Amino acid sequence: MKALVVTVHPDPSSLTHAAAAAIARGVDRTGATSEIADLVKEGFDPRYRLDDRAVHHRRSAPPPDVAREQQRLESVNALVLVYPVFWWSMPAYLKGWIERVFSNGWAFEDGPGGKGLIKKLDWLPVHLLGLAGADQAVYERRGYRDAMITQAELGVFNYCGAPVRSSEILYASETSSAVLALETAERFGERVSLDLLRP
Repeated sequence: MKALVVTVHPDPSSLTHAAAAAIARGVDRTGATSEIADLVKEGFDPRYRLDDRAVHHRRSAPPPDVAREQQRLESVNALVLVYPVFWWSMPAYLKGWIERVFSNGWAFEDGPGGKGLIKKLDWLPVHLLGLAGADQAVYERRGYRDAMITQAELGVFNYCGAPVRSSEILYASETSSAVLALETAERFGERVSLDLLRP
């Protein structure tokens, strides 16, 4: 059983990258395996282009870079997204990856005659870990956490049928102890692994 840990951050020495590595350690230590996909380092282009629009309208096959990402997802048993929270959401880079890879025909499609929605990713459990600069009180007072749930968990993954098995935020990540944050991330990875290995 294998988890794909997808992360985005322009700084390879960031806490986000360290958290992704800690999650991978947690997954690997408890019996499953992991692969880290550093989208920035890999050079994935997150810009939604005309060829992506043609894919959406089912006029062409996915471009090679998108097809590779879809094949990579099809080769794993769980998806873990690890990202810094920018402006109360996932970074545009990660959102662009989702917009291009979770395409019509692969992640979802209209039912026969254009009626109804066919959710195609019920086989892909998802785990989300955001690293936030603000503390939990700010998120609760402003409703940011609920907004993030609506946008990512419901608006993206539920729409495609991918079950969100866990979703957490490491609050005040810029001022809290990095050691504690990485310990939390490693335990998060252990829970991902246990979810993968459960009967």
